[in-house]
This record gives sequence, structure tokens and C-alpha cells, in this order.
Amino acid sequence: MAPVKKGILERLNAGEVVIGDGGFVFALEKRGYVKAGPWTPEASVTHPEAVQQLHREFLRAGSNVMQTFTFYASDDKLENRGNDLHLTGQQINEAACDLAREVANEGDALVAGGVSQTPSYLSCKSESEVKAIFKKQMDVFIKKNVDFLIAEYFEHVEEAEWAVQVLKTSEKPVAASLCIGPEGDLNGVSPGDCAVRLVKAGAQIVGINCHFDPLTCVKTVKLMKEGVEHAGLKAHYMVQPLAFHTPDCNCQGFIDLPEFPFALEPRVLTRWDMHKYAREAYNAGIRFIGGCCGFEAYHIRAIAEELAPERGIIPAASEKHGTWGSGLEMHTKPWVRARSHRDYWEKIQPASGRPSCPSVSSPEGWGVTKGHADLIQQKEATSQQEIRQLLEKQKKAKASA
Repeated sequence: MAPVKKGILERLNAGEVVIGDGGFVFALEKRGYVKAGPWTPEASVTHPEAVQQLHREFLRAGSNVMQTFTFYASDDKLENRGNDLHLTGQQINEAACDLAREVANEGDALVAGGVSQTPSYLSCKSESEVKAIFKKQMDVFIKKNVDFLIAEYFEHVEEAEWAVQVLKTSEKPVAASLCIGPEGDLNGVSPGDCAVRLVKAGAQIVGINCHFDPLTCVKTVKLMKEGVEHAGLKAHYMVQPLAFHTPDCNCQGFIDLPEFPFALEPRVLTRWDMHKYAREAYNAGIRFIGGCCGFEAYHIRAIAEELAPERGIIPAASEKHGTWGSGLEMHTKPWVRARSHRDYWEKIQPASGRPSCPSVSSPEGWGVTKGHADLIQQKEATSQQEIRQLLEKQKKAKASA
């Protein structure tokens, strides 16, 4: 009989470091299993072997949490703007739970069922309508007995509160993660106030995921932590950032960058950047440390290697990775062998190889959010007339930037 695993709160209460997984949506888009635009997770049904393999790579890299590939798996998102999958949210959510559980059972990993922001909220549907969407997903997670729940990728704290209030009825531990930066959510609610509202709604773990680079996300979680402590409340903290440098982002994050989503590769963090991120997060008191869009297994491995002294274990994937490049001692070329040490890689300033490109971009910054006509969603596909109108608005936004 397999030993009973410690739960997420048991681990965090004991001060353990919990390492999350990486960015399934971007990773599977690059592999040909997710369509950029809708970003929906039907691959859990149509290509389960691809989803399972990615889970397995993150587990081998050191992840303690297998998040179900259920990002944007609500029915309203699955049929938004002409997306016709002939699959229901229930089918996708159930398949994703099974895949995550099978891989989690291969190691000391937990399964987290995840919900995210909805087109219905952006379209100003009622609280009861939005909550019904979250409950529909939660019912599957309860049926499949996931270990804990995550409400992640919310731009508006109000919608995240609604999600937490629903997930809390499961009586399972609840984490809540916003995709905001130091300026706060898209209605201007500060990170500290956002965190207080999420804790009061019932979240035991709060933090940040996506939209910004690691150090920006850590900075934002610090602000959340200050707010919670100032309010006399308690919580655990999590961070799962982008694997892209975003020093030029505005409050909307990387989706406002002109490179989003198909030309972000020059911004990818190195594995050595991830060492710095892991240490900064740990020193900030964050104990649930993972990644989001752009994170691959080698990034997660770098986090696990940096925090190996605190965790007391080295991930299985480190078998094929010499510490701080020490495997290069075996290289045939002497100048490459000379790079087989920490000092070299800690001080490297990587070149992009693009001499005619700028180091930063100008975000588009349309300045619209929930309640604006441009964000009302629809089942019908976007028409060419609508595209022409958007191009005109894009010209005006660039001219005023």
C-alpha cells in the first residue's frame, strides 16, 4: 500500500518548499497541441500522451505539484469566438484530472485542480452566473478527489474572490493567484488589498502567476504579504511567474507587448536567471515556488537545484545536468571546458544575436478592461469587419503611445 502523502498545507505549515510546475499552455502550443488565441486545453482529451509527458518532465525536474491542464476549461471559454471543439468542459476537466493523478502517483507530488478567469465575467454577467461556472469545474475536481484547488490567472480581484468563495465549499485547501503587478489589479486595487480580500474570502495560499517576470512577481507577492500582515491575517504565499523578461510592461503585463505571443523567445530567462529567482522568492518568505508561461522543465530543475540545500533532495533530472555547468568538464573543446564553473555562468550577460533589435518595446496599452464594449465576448467567430475596426483602433493606440 502506497504511503499517504502530506497535503499542501501540511507541507507549507512545516516550512517546506513546494515547487510548482511550468507553463503548459505555451509549452504545448510550441509542441503543436494548443492553439494560440483561444488557448484552451482540449489536448487533455485529444492528445493525452502529450499532456502526460509534459507532466512527467516537470515531475522529473523537481515539481511537487501537478496542476490539472484545465486552464480556460470552462464551457463559456470553450465555445468563445467561434471555438467549436465538440467537447464539454466536464470531459476535458475529467481527463486532465486523470492524467495529473497518474503522473503524481509516480512521485511525491500532489494534484491541484485549477480554475481561471472567464469570458462571462468580462462580459459583465452576474455573480451567480460566474460562480455557477466555477462550481461546474469544482464538482469535477471533487469527484476526482484532487488534493487542493487553485484559482489562478485573475486580472480582477472581484472575480478571484468569487472563485475562492465557490472553491472553499469543497472543504479542500484553496490557493488564489492573480496575474497582476505592483500597480495592482486592472481596477487599481493594490496588491496588499487584493491579498487581504482573497484571504478573507477563504484562500489559505495567495500569490501571483503569469503576466510578469519572476522578480516583478516576487516584488508583488511581497506587497501582498505586507498587506496581509498589516491586516493581522495569516496566509502562505506562492509565485508562478513568466519565464520572460518584462521590464517594459505596463499594468496589463506581457499581453500588451508587441511580441506577444509569437516573438517572445529573445526574452526567455536562462536557467541561471532561475537560480536567482528561486533564491529571491525563498528569501521573501515564499514557499510555493513554480512557473507559468514560458517555463520549461529545465527552468523548474534550476529552481529545484538552487533550493536543494533547503529541500534536502536533488531532482531526478539533475542526473543529466552538472551543477553550475560542471558537465562541461567533459567537453572536447578546451575553451568550453573553461566555462564549467559557477562564476562564469553567474556573471554571463547573454547577447540576443539581433544587432538591429531594441532591448525593450513599447506596450500597446489600449487601457480597456471589464465593462468596456471591446471586451464583451461572443460565441460567434470574429468577423473580418471586426478585425478591420480593431486595426484602426490599433493605429490610434500606437499613435498616442
